[in-house]
Amino acid sequence: MIDVVIAGAGPNGLMLAGELGLAGVRPVVLEPMPGPNPLRRANGVIGQGVRILDHRGLYSTLAGTDDPPALNPRAMFAAFPLDLALAPDAQVFLLPVQQPRLVEVLAARARAHGADIRWGHALTGFDQDDDGVTVHVSGPDGPYDLAARYFVGADGGTSMTRKLAGIGFPGMSSYDMTVRMGFDVLPPHEWVDPVSGGLDIPGFGRVPPLQFRRAENGVFAYGALGDRAAVIAFEMDRSAREEPLADDGADSPMSLAELEAAVKRVIGADVPLRPAQGADETLDLRRFSGINSRIASRYQEGRVILVGDAAHVHSPMGGPGLNLGLQDAANLGWKLAAVVSGRVEPALLATYETERRRAAERVIMHSRAQLALVRPGPEVTALRELFCELATDPGVVRRLSDLISGAENRYTTDPDAHPLVGYWVPDFAVTADGQTRRVAELARTGRPLLVDLTGGGAVSAAVADVADQITVAAGRPVGAVAGTAVLVRPDGYVAWATSAATPAEGELSALRGVLARWFGI
Repeated sequence: MIDVVIAGAGPNGLMLAGELGLAGVRPVVLEPMPGPNPLRRANGVIGQGVRILDHRGLYSTLAGTDDPPALNPRAMFAAFPLDLALAPDAQVFLLPVQQPRLVEVLAARARAHGADIRWGHALTGFDQDDDGVTVHVSGPDGPYDLAARYFVGADGGTSMTRKLAGIGFPGMSSYDMTVRMGFDVLPPHEWVDPVSGGLDIPGFGRVPPLQFRRAENGVFAYGALGDRAAVIAFEMDRSAREEPLADDGADSPMSLAELEAAVKRVIGADVPLRPAQGADETLDLRRFSGINSRIASRYQEGRVILVGDAAHVHSPMGGPGLNLGLQDAANLGWKLAAVVSGRVEPALLATYETERRRAAERVIMHSRAQLALVRPGPEVTALRELFCELATDPGVVRRLSDLISGAENRYTTDPDAHPLVGYWVPDFAVTADGQTRRVAELARTGRPLLVDLTGGGAVSAAVADVADQITVAAGRPVGAVAGTAVLVRPDGYVAWATSAATPAEGELSALRGVLARWFGI
């Protein structure tokens, strides 16, 4: 029997496969497409999604640098530029990367850890009982079945897994927006600022690079995503319904003339567009209509679990999709591996939904809010003027930046918990055994990580009998740190912490209790 079968070889399914493989579980990944999807459905990863890639050593591969992720100097909320100089420690990270490249790297990692990725193999159904799931598959050589202990649906917003499991998908579908996107598309050369990359449009004005600009009938954006120029037009009218979109807003082909016409309707000015030099084969023009904002009524049905867009869909405003899905996969991966290995009881899987549902609800909330704030009309204009005034307050900027990056997520409701517990671990450096390494580097084993900065050895001694099951780094910090010892979960969140120079026996007992509860150690 296979431990885990995953439906969907997109970023979330492949991230999960890599996490399971890192923990010693060898999953099978089913993907109906004959190979990776060439469409650039996403153009970057933001916030905590960047940090989990760094914790797995993938950031340097994707970014082409050995430097750690740098805080982004700017952010956008509802086409407002946020001045992050007002909140210099805001955890806003940005990794520009085309989705095909991300899939390539995640697939290579999953295979390196033993995952079996089957391109051209489609889920057709499944049956489950108390002992496992029988997954029905249509492959290039005909139908076959797989027996699995758990089955995970990472098969997108139109998830067959979710539908077959009988899991509801409540929410709202808005039919009032059509998004048109063109990649490897250029405006007149003389309109582009050679220094900033911004665009000066006669009759409309300046469009900063990679920033949305609200206009009379929608939103317009222009900029370079990696080495590719992109033009994006959000065109709006006013209607909404409760029934879901039939095609979940799926991409649809279009012409360059259609994109030009849409841009004119949105901003009220002509923007002549042409393919970039050598873009005959890479020119990518897409249209999709309508926005779904929905969340699954439950993330798990028996031995079937949902991850990523299969569990939640939302407006693209703010670009939170990959950030949310990659963290879903990181959260579920180590827990599912611990369950199938027999180290912990299956009840641990309930914490996956408890922790990740709230994160999805927050993304749906703020993406809806951003969409509302870019709509046409004088009432919205007045709201935006008020919002501009509020966004000069450092506290507001920090709150919004934490919201869009996911840094606000806290996996505890205990009012007496240490201030670090439940949040993503700060990426401080530790000098131990003659080496100085960041927490992100120490975490790449995928095991629980105990960082002991007390200097007295009491914390390390408290776990000496299980040191072969966790990663222990005892040393001194480089710079100021909010705690003297932290236990970090494989998904980067702090499970236990202390600020005592010599932790009391009760704190050390609590550490052992956390190790037992979360990891079966």
